[in-house]
Amino acid sequence: MKHLILGAGPAGVIAAETLRKHAPQDEITLLGDEPEAPYSRMAIPYLLMGRIGEAGTHLRHAGDHYARQRIELRRGRAVKLDSAARRVTLDDGAVLDYDRLLIATGSSPATPPIPGIAGPGVHACWTLADARAIQSLARPGARVVQMGAGFIGCIIMEALAARGVKLSVVEMGDRMVPRMMGPVAGGMIKDWCLAKGVAVHTGTRVDAIERDASGAMTVKLSTGAVIGADLVISATGVKPNIGFLQDSGVRCLVGVLTDEHLQTNVSGVYAAGDCAEAFDKISGKTLVSAIQPNAAEQARVAALNMAGRPAELRGVTQINVLDTLGLVSASFGAWEGVPGGEHVALTDKSAGRHLSLQFSGERLVGCNAVGWTEHVGVMRGLVEGQVPLGEWKDKLLRDPTRLMQAYLACAQGQQARAWV
Repeated sequence: MKHLILGAGPAGVIAAETLRKHAPQDEITLLGDEPEAPYSRMAIPYLLMGRIGEAGTHLRHAGDHYARQRIELRRGRAVKLDSAARRVTLDDGAVLDYDRLLIATGSSPATPPIPGIAGPGVHACWTLADARAIQSLARPGARVVQMGAGFIGCIIMEALAARGVKLSVVEMGDRMVPRMMGPVAGGMIKDWCLAKGVAVHTGTRVDAIERDASGAMTVKLSTGAVIGADLVISATGVKPNIGFLQDSGVRCLVGVLTDEHLQTNVSGVYAAGDCAEAFDKISGKTLVSAIQPNAAEQARVAALNMAGRPAELRGVTQINVLDTLGLVSASFGAWEGVPGGEHVALTDKSAGRHLSLQFSGERLVGCNAVGWTEHVGVMRGLVEGQVPLGEWKDKLLRDPTRLMQAYLACAQGQQARAWV
């Protein structure tokens, strides 16, 4: 059996290793489109902070790891899939055949159509090449404008602040991390960043990036404000790398649609990671959830099925835990609530603490937390486990801080009943 894995990020590497374990005699080719050894993008902020070197971003540190695993590591980018012929064409014209294919091509920065954004001094923070460019420009005291204050943007912001730059953040949404936090929570994170010396402009867009004859940049905002910049970071979101699948027969919506086995509508073709749109049993919807825990679990399940060992994905994890300049926040599940659901919130802005719980029937389906780190694991367990709360729902509506007691009473009781 010949397995071809497109993408050498965490999903691709974990899938290749899982296949080698369960299909010891099969051929495995792992295709990556960057010159570096396979690495984790989530480690780049730590590289910028100086906590690790470039080697610290590598997913596997032994230089001969892939050779010892008998995994062929190949450079190239897929530009066309012929699913009928089971053949992938690469950007250099090479053609690779397969019996089983895993699409783990990840995602790429979504670049907004802003005049001047393609010029010098503007970088995403997505690749090691980006990191090298940012390191050369983000010197102490440098003027840095960052576009985007979402989850990834806030992680990048922390790394930039650690480098001692003069930082301005521009976010089109009415609050920071708008896809993760409600108005109260997002506003609290903004207030925290302002107090830490970061200029934050919410409800604002960048209209243009201009350069004078010397190359000095000015960033024009929709408010009319103008900010001088030595470096502009574009962190306005990502999009799945699925363009090469056009006319392939593989069905895509936001990402590559998969079933509970991570198989697409085409037999023998699977998908995992940031490019995969998988079915989430909790929400009843297909989701692209671009976080590394999802990539790892989807890759494991896909590889097992590719090796002929049936496995199902339990669900799509909707978790974000964020440390923003020392303020820890968390978002789980349907944090915005569901139609007909109930909710409760407890806020102490002076202490920097906020807790919001969302219910559907007798189950906790989502939550937001800022500065409330005591029971993050319990929140996740209740949301992902879809634990029936019974009388504890009303108790939590009266006092949302009693999450641990609710978990011990309901989740452990559920486990005990399951053993009977």
